[in-house]
Amino acid sequence: MSGFDFDLFVIGGGSGGVRAARMAAQRGARVALAEALGTEGLGGTCVNLGCIPKKLYSYAAHYREAFAEARGYGWACTEPRLDWATLKAQRAREIGRLNGIYDQLLRNAGVTVMHGWARLEDPHTIHLATLHADGSPGHQRWRAERILIATGGTPHVPHFQGREHVITSNDVFDLEPFPQRLLVVGGGYIACELASIFNGLGSRVTQLYRGEQILRGFDDEVRHFLADEMRKHGVDLRLQSGVVCIQRQADGLHVELEDGNTLVVDAALYATGRVPNVAGLGLEAVGVAQGAQGAIVVDANYRTNVPSIYALGDVTARVQLTPVALGEAMHLVDHLFGPAAGKAARRMDYELIPTAVFTHPNVATVGLTEAQARERGYDVAIYRTDFRPLKHTLSGSTERTLMKLVVDRRSDRVLGLHMVGAEAGEIVQGFAVALKAGATKAVFDATVGIHPTAAEEFVTLREPVR
Repeated sequence: MSGFDFDLFVIGGGSGGVRAARMAAQRGARVALAEALGTEGLGGTCVNLGCIPKKLYSYAAHYREAFAEARGYGWACTEPRLDWATLKAQRAREIGRLNGIYDQLLRNAGVTVMHGWARLEDPHTIHLATLHADGSPGHQRWRAERILIATGGTPHVPHFQGREHVITSNDVFDLEPFPQRLLVVGGGYIACELASIFNGLGSRVTQLYRGEQILRGFDDEVRHFLADEMRKHGVDLRLQSGVVCIQRQADGLHVELEDGNTLVVDAALYATGRVPNVAGLGLEAVGVAQGAQGAIVVDANYRTNVPSIYALGDVTARVQLTPVALGEAMHLVDHLFGPAAGKAARRMDYELIPTAVFTHPNVATVGLTEAQARERGYDVAIYRTDFRPLKHTLSGSTERTLMKLVVDRRSDRVLGLHMVGAEAGEIVQGFAVALKAGATKAVFDATVGIHPTAAEEFVTLREPVR
């Protein structure tokens, strides 16, 4: 449109922003994307400080278990030793490769990629603070018909005495030296994952959570089962427990607990939630409505109260998952620029979103918890089993697997499916398709299982437990 430099200006180079920019450019729109200087690189939290490094480190941690379990199968193994520097270097190399792929995808689509700190000046103007090659500051102004904010979230650490001594998930992958004694504070999925991972890598991990049980919002049986399994794996999980203060002394961080005890650790990781990354964007000056903790308020098509400004992903604090941000991006691009040739316009559906927690063992779930189903008025039948997987009959591990179905007795439809066990995410992803298609318990019962697998248990649960 005349008078605008771009049809769409995207602020933020994470999963949602990159997808929206690339797809809009492929529709023929003039698109720019600005990623902040000094950040980790294109791909956002998921690629650089979240999903990808977390899963790579989870794989690394599982090897320690595998070496021990191999003895039960006749393998004579010496005691393994982790080379922390090698793991960090390998992770950095892979993430650098992914950053390059993201950059190339954008440029090949015709997106103008910029690096600088973006701030809104008015509903159509972006001020971009940059740095010249010699390090001196530079300034640019761009005008766009539409602006999309996709700046994601950032870790939140509460204020307390000794706060300056703690780290967050942004710092944990490059810790130096490797923490032999690690405190993890929090009970959400990030805290549980990192506690499991570093325990598997060889740290002596203590995890504190003020609540009555970890993974609030997940099915209650899943929560209790996972807590027991994490303890069996070696995590010192303490519930209804918190920190008073932290002091640095010669032998490490001294952590005073609410129960009067003291821990001495090498590092204290706070995974106590994330907040929308909105500082410095100029939202207040332009009048963009914000909700709790600064979350940008949007309508069903991700439009803010300022008609030319849109937002999606974690900055809106809806469902903070990478695939959700990608789905929202596709919805927005189809809404603004029309769907791809021959395709129907996509809509983001927030029902039946599958998710996984890469603890040891894994958790995966899709659909309603038992409590949610009852709260919504369903008359439910619960099918449940827990068992020792075949692998561990020889491995010597005491790890068990939990599987659970929540079924509506009136319609026979499966409302929720939950699993704690090895490769839970891989297994539940397939069942998520079935639930999305409206599968009934009768369909599950009529499906032939693959034997011997853990997954077959989902289609052989015959009698409800309640």
